[in-house]
Amino acid sequence: MCGIIGVLGNHEVAPLLVESLKRLEYRGYDSAGIATVNGGKLDRRRAVGKLVHLSDLLVHHPLAGHAGIGHTRWATHGAATENNAHPHASGPVTVVHNGIIENFRALREKLAPHGLLPSTDTDTETVAMLCAHYMAGGMDPRAAVQATVADLDGAFALLFLFSGEDDLMIAARKGSPLAIGHGDGEMFVGSDAIALAPMTDQITYLEEGDIAFVTRAGAEIIDACGAPARRAKQRIETQSTVIDKAGHKHFMTKEIHEQPVVMAEALARYAPNGMPVFPDALDFTRFDRVVMVACGTGFYSCLTAKYWFEQIARIPCEVDVASEFRYREPPIAPRTLAIFVSQSGETADTLAALRYATGRADMVLSLVNVGTSSIARESDLALAILAGIEVSVASTKAYTNQLTVLALLALHAARAKGSLDNGALRAHIEDLRAVPDLMRQTLALDSQIAAMAGTLAPAPSVLFLGRGVMFATALEAALKMKELSYIHAEAYASGELKHGPIALIDPSLPVVVIAPHDRLFDKTVSNMQEVMARHGRVHLITDAAGAKSARAGTAGVLELPAAGDLAAPILYALPAQLLAYHTAMAKGTDIDQPRNLAKSVTVE
Repeated sequence: MCGIIGVLGNHEVAPLLVESLKRLEYRGYDSAGIATVNGGKLDRRRAVGKLVHLSDLLVHHPLAGHAGIGHTRWATHGAATENNAHPHASGPVTVVHNGIIENFRALREKLAPHGLLPSTDTDTETVAMLCAHYMAGGMDPRAAVQATVADLDGAFALLFLFSGEDDLMIAARKGSPLAIGHGDGEMFVGSDAIALAPMTDQITYLEEGDIAFVTRAGAEIIDACGAPARRAKQRIETQSTVIDKAGHKHFMTKEIHEQPVVMAEALARYAPNGMPVFPDALDFTRFDRVVMVACGTGFYSCLTAKYWFEQIARIPCEVDVASEFRYREPPIAPRTLAIFVSQSGETADTLAALRYATGRADMVLSLVNVGTSSIARESDLALAILAGIEVSVASTKAYTNQLTVLALLALHAARAKGSLDNGALRAHIEDLRAVPDLMRQTLALDSQIAAMAGTLAPAPSVLFLGRGVMFATALEAALKMKELSYIHAEAYASGELKHGPIALIDPSLPVVVIAPHDRLFDKTVSNMQEVMARHGRVHLITDAAGAKSARAGTAGVLELPAAGDLAAPILYALPAQLLAYHTAMAKGTDIDQPRNLAKSVTVE
């Protein structure tokens, strides 16, 4: 979500802060700002919209200083205005914040009798006011921050800067990630390693409840109990944090075209010799039930995997939206494996659900794209999906690699449970091994997909239909269409059409049917006929056998290469992604950073 950067440097920091914030743009934001200490004096610059507006402001109103903090804001409390943009200031304190301060109204009431009244709509300003209040009572910055953090309810990553202190930043973490970077006589703080990579490859990740007192000499860290804490210094591979479009117009298209490569890497890691290979601790003879929890696109990858675990491994499987899971307070039966899927590994709802399951499930397993993330660290076992950095807010390659690892997990479970023999297992894995090449063939259909998208772009709504395991693919296709093009899109299981949604059918409503020629194809065709009988406009995504059987009467057919049953949901994600991309291109929307969205959602 929001991005944080802090620098205690030996040179002017404003350019470094802006450049680092550019590396955090992928998170999604609607305003940005920086603050510096120069000659003991705090000053700040803030602007609404893209970072270019902040850069323009700094050209005309430069900000000097060798110590500074910066922020990209995704609005929660208060509209996207300059006044609500971070950093926020009160007296000698300036602060930037990711997360939510849940008790900010109560804190405002506590501070009002002391003449401290808010000037913004934000919860973050309250943090600065509270810290300033403690300093006015005689506390030094370190004690004031400790007292402030103790008063806060919610999830937060905080970074403080103080007037008169050009060699001190204080960072605090509860629920939102923060990393400290170590330089030569310089120190850095950032939301993640990506922000820090141009300046250092030596990183220390703060743990839950940590407060770090950062000077140019290093970082002193205390834990949630106030005791001194030692946190490991890690070396990051700077090559893994390189962000560029590699000649593509958007990060999204670059990442779509990377899918054959990253899927092959996942297969090489988890099925190197034609059989699934996972850590010994992941012994499915221990489990009678699987619970999977995720948000957004990750939730749809879990819905797909539910079919695999139940049909192939014969293990009962429950899938839940993370934001609802812990509030349902579901009983977790003995011998349950709980799987949590998160691209960033910092998704607040998923992390909270994981903590609910910890101690209740027999094992907590996570699938993440960031091995150092909170969800990975708090799991009994974390599996990397190996998608590489994904910059575009709309997930593409992370989704297909989630599916790949989940498919291999289902096969691993089937082997342990004896529901498939080795021959059948190898056949399934060979089907998966074929997918990277099938992906390349599908990417070659880009111009056909663009033509189909051109017919969807004028529509106010689009309906997606899928049956069986392809229902989850339809849901993901509808989500991508909403995210990128801002067209209202819904997805239904094809058999549900006659139970209400068929009332929507008319000549103006495009209906996209995702239907490989599998054992449910004929039933899906019957549902298509119901649409066409009511003058609905059907666009069919299928394979050669499906096209031959059901082309008549459609508005268009996209013919994909044939894929095995296990492989099809992975392959069919690509036309769903490209259809949304080209529809968004036709409408002229912001593809890599769609409005109102954030890449890493670190608030509930």
